[in-house]
Amino acid sequence: MSAGPGRGLRLTWVQPEDLLPHELAASRDEGRDVTDLADRWAAAGGDVTAPVSGASPVPASPRLRALAVDLLDAAEARPGPDTAHEPDDLDAVHATWPSAWHLPTTVERDRLHGAWLGRAAGCLLGKPVEKIPRHGIREILSATGRWPLRGWFTAQGLPADVAARWPWNRRSAPTSLAENIAGMPEDDDLNFALLALRILETYGPDFTSTDVAQAWLDWLPAGRVFTAERVAYRNLLLGLTPPRTARRHNPFREWIGAQIRTDVYGWTNPGRPDRAAEAAWRDAAVSHVRAGAYGAIWVAALAAAAPVATSIDEVLDAGESVLPPDSRFTAAIREARALGAGTDDWEHIVDTLYVRHGHLHWVHVRNNAALVAAALAYGRGDLERSICAVVSGGWDTDSTGATVGAVTGALTGASALPGPWVTPLRNRLASSIAGFDGVRFDELAGRTLALAHRGAA
Repeated sequence: MSAGPGRGLRLTWVQPEDLLPHELAASRDEGRDVTDLADRWAAAGGDVTAPVSGASPVPASPRLRALAVDLLDAAEARPGPDTAHEPDDLDAVHATWPSAWHLPTTVERDRLHGAWLGRAAGCLLGKPVEKIPRHGIREILSATGRWPLRGWFTAQGLPADVAARWPWNRRSAPTSLAENIAGMPEDDDLNFALLALRILETYGPDFTSTDVAQAWLDWLPAGRVFTAERVAYRNLLLGLTPPRTARRHNPFREWIGAQIRTDVYGWTNPGRPDRAAEAAWRDAAVSHVRAGAYGAIWVAALAAAAPVATSIDEVLDAGESVLPPDSRFTAAIREARALGAGTDDWEHIVDTLYVRHGHLHWVHVRNNAALVAAALAYGRGDLERSICAVVSGGWDTDSTGATVGAVTGALTGASALPGPWVTPLRNRLASSIAGFDGVRFDELAGRTLALAHRGAA
């Protein structure tokens, strides 16, 4: 969202002419034939190519915008995808889960502290290169003699032509390069973790999707949500309620947004991937369906295992245990995990993932989740090896970095995390969630532990 002198407000991720091309892509990915809708849009002068950053270069005319609304309605009215292998309700997903869980359920504060710090470090590493493609990230690092990635990004020594070709993320660069990091800056990947903490503290472990929606309206600034969350927020303001908020004119329903929101549900249910996944599904239902929700329950299950497990394989096993066994999402996770564990050639691993998933938008869930699974298997529980691998792989760099950092930070524990990745955080987190700006990571660890104890009581 931006405005400047002599310019009107340009709100991204909600304009009908911007949503429609994404809807055409989403419908095709779901196996629905929307050729006739695409033809009508193109014949009227609409662009069928989805905008990369949420807004087309020029706003549509009133006539074209009205047609986009009609075509979005038409796409929504089409029969939904086959849910035999990709169920869209929790009961069907739950039916495939194990009958018992065999992880420890007692968690140490240091492991939860490590989870928060790792999430912040991984997110912060990815922030300046968010939206820069993989080859651009490599060119930046190579130009400064820093390839392969092993530390914070820096603008020092970066040639002007490379900087011009691959500009840093505009919002993040002033606070996320080695030369200017002074605590963890505000980011939606941490905002949603804080919001989940508040939801649990306010509504308890049996919160509903309606409680999540109310929490958004009460505590989450609308301008700090994007893609599916922005559409769902708009739908809430139009008077819709979950799960309808996830479906109305929402082509981002299977993107990464819900996957970044659910770590805290795992940290507060240590050793219980099922409870974590159930909570994550209720949260995800406000804005996402199918694979979008699978990403949420997968990360929640990873987060339930990571603070009590002894190996990355235990964590990855827990994550896979809550997924629909025959879904495309699950297949992507399993393949990526095998790739990551099979070789130390990270570039070969990522090359293979791009062949499989490179047609998806850089904020889609399947490609990013596959990259996360591969990096976790490749990193073998080491925070630096893992977050540097996943961020150098491109796509949604701050979100994947955050997820990988959270898992490896929880496995390691705060006291054993490397100083270069923790010290710059200064035990301080900025946030646009009311009441959390400047909160300390050690305080968050204590509050998370209190919720974990409450859930175990």
